[in-house]
Amino acid sequence: MDVQLGDVILTRKPHPCGNSEFAVLRIGMDFRIRCTKCGHDIMLPRSKIEKNIKKIIRQQPDAEK
Repeated sequence: MDVQLGDVILTRKPHPCGNSEFAVLRIGMDFRIRCTKCGHDIMLPRSKIEKNIKKIIRQQPDAEK
């Protein structure tokens, strides 16, 4: 999977607050993700995250003026 810092991932299983969108804060053997609704940080192993990703939402780079 090509997940980058700053991406938002949509997971198959929702967070207990009901949200399924998480911001990616750290990438490595473990991923640190933050719920975009309640702000809770979660650290999970790469293998578990990659199985549970439904969709990756890329942040569009701003056009330079």
